[in-house]
Formats: sequence, structure tokens, C-alpha cells
Amino acid sequence: MKEVLIATRNKGKAIEFEALFSPMGYSVKTLLDYPEVPDVEETGSTFKENALLKAETIASRFNVITIADDSGLIVDALNGEPGVYSARYAGKEKDDDANIDKVLHQLEGVPFTERTARFHCTLAVSRPGEESLTVTGECEGYIANQRQGDHGFGYDPIFGVIDQKRTLAQMSKTEKGEISHRGKAIKKLAELLPTLLS
Repeated sequence: MKEVLIATRNKGKAIEFEALFSPMGYSVKTLLDYPEVPDVEETGSTFKENALLKAETIASRFNVITIADDSGLIVDALNGEPGVYSARYAGKEKDDDANIDKVLHQLEGVPFTERTARFHCTLAVSRPGEESLTVTGECEGYIANQRQGDHGFGYDPIFGVIDQKRTLAQMSKTEKGEISHRGKAIKKLAELLPTLLS
């Protein structure tokens, strides 16, 4: 079985990547397997910049093909926030509940028709000695008035998918993988994997 190194310590993302890559015959390792490696500071101003920064830094350290993702929630009524600051929107510590509370508070009184939002994901693949590449995926939806569902992570409990009439947190991993921003980006990447990881 071939191996993929994913430059993340996010357990939720690790689980999603494993679910998406396993059927393709790849075992997944993440930075959770390397606790001695320091986090890569996300100093970029765009999802693409941050994804490339993480992928290239970790690939250089381990000298292996590395995939990094930078993703976030874009809320139209908040002028695109939280955006690249999604993981630390309510402060420096990554606190999902505090982040959700902040978004809900800022959208109090905003009518449903103006609560449009999307999840964005940029995946970067860094190969030692070769040019990096990126793919993107987006999932369109809206911000619910309150938390709904117990699955997923991050903003999933308040992110509703219009044609599903439920939040990502109300979906199974398989259902979410089919329509999520990360799932769409990985599908784009899937066609390239046999060549990239050979």
C-alpha cells in the first residue's frame, strides 16, 4: 500500500483524508504521527498561499510527496469572513464552539436569504525537486440559525447545504465526502495521484 503524508494535525481532517484515500489504496500519515515536528505558521493571505507553504515546508523536511490543505468558511454577509482565519476566528486557540458562536452572533437578525456562504478548500501537492500544484473545491450553502447535527467538525453544525436541507453535521462521512469542498478537491486530485505518487 502506498503512503501519503498529509500536513495537518486536525483529527477531523485526518479522518476525512483517510476515508477518501483508503479506497484508492493509499495509507495516510499526518503530522499527528510526528508530534516532534513544529506547526507551520500560516502567514499567507490566501488559501493557496497557506496550502503551498505547509506542503512545501513539510515535503522539504521529510523529502516525500506531501499534501496540505487550507480551507475555510466564507460568509457573504460578513464580507468573506472568517476566510483564511476560520480555524482561529474567535482567537488564537482553535476553538470550534467559540468560532461558531462568533459567526452566529454576527449574523443575528440577518434574514435567511442573506445568510449565503460557502466552504472553500485548496489542496497543495509538493514534490521534492519539482513544481508544486494546487486544486480547489467549494461547497455552496447557508448559515443556519443554530447548531444542527452531531457529526463532522469545525463549522459543520451550522453550515447548511441548500439542496439537502440539512447541515454537514447531519450527514454521514460518506455523504459529506460526496459534496464537501474537500471531497470535491480530492476528486480533482485523484486523477493525478497515480502519477504523482508513483
